[in-house]
Amino acid sequence: MIYLHILLFLMTIASTILVGGFLYSLAIMTILLSHELGHYLMSRRYGIPSTLPFFIPLPLPPFGTFGAVIKMKGVVVNKKALFDVGVAGPVCGFVVALPFIVAGISMSAVTPLSGVPAGSYMELGDPLLFRILEAWFVGEIPKGHDLVLHPFAYAGWVGLFVTSLNLLPVGQLDGGHVVYAVFGEKSKWVYRGVIAGLGILAVFMNIGWLTLVILLIIFGRSHPRPFDDETGLDGSRKKLAVVTLIIFILSFIPAPFPEMNIINILKEAGFSFPWL
Repeated sequence: MIYLHILLFLMTIASTILVGGFLYSLAIMTILLSHELGHYLMSRRYGIPSTLPFFIPLPLPPFGTFGAVIKMKGVVVNKKALFDVGVAGPVCGFVVALPFIVAGISMSAVTPLSGVPAGSYMELGDPLLFRILEAWFVGEIPKGHDLVLHPFAYAGWVGLFVTSLNLLPVGQLDGGHVVYAVFGEKSKWVYRGVIAGLGILAVFMNIGWLTLVILLIIFGRSHPRPFDDETGLDGSRKKLAVVTLIIFILSFIPAPFPEMNIINILKEAGFSFPWL
């Protein structure tokens, strides 16, 4: 079985090199591997049987991969174990992504959009962390210009996008584990709020969220209970939960691909909006 993990890992290296080049592949594979190893090692610490990461190659833009997953088997003993396993992946991935983001932004170039060949430019939404670091390292970007990301910075952007998706506090996502460990059965109210919020984003910011809303409605309604569902978290883990919330806020991108909003889609279909 280990040969399958190795093969998928090598195939994903190849697909990410094909899409973004060697430096992008080096960075994104390091970030994804750190995320999955965080889950794996924490699972092993609690004696929860789990597989090695299954990487998912996708030799197509924009990412070159669908990320990676591990499969955990057996029952989680208590909320402490559930929290630690859930939080380990996103925190490890975020920490490893940070130096790539800082180095990448510092090496990115402010470029006139008129000088970028048609079809080679993809507009990306900025997570809060990128806005902070761009203001620090780059400064104000003149009108008609944009920051063309270095491969390290783009890999960091993808890493933050993956982190924020995993930290959505619903179902079997990492954020679902964390919020259930903190709130227990009351986490169902968080789930409803997240679905409503993503629905609003799908209408006004990015139609792509609609797919995620549908998937979460189908698969993310409930969370399996740990064996001990009564014992709560200690103070240090509650503080770490706040840190995890901050990581989510810094990483989340309301409109990852700004051109994919309903107005732009309708304009391309021939509709006009003279008041815009």
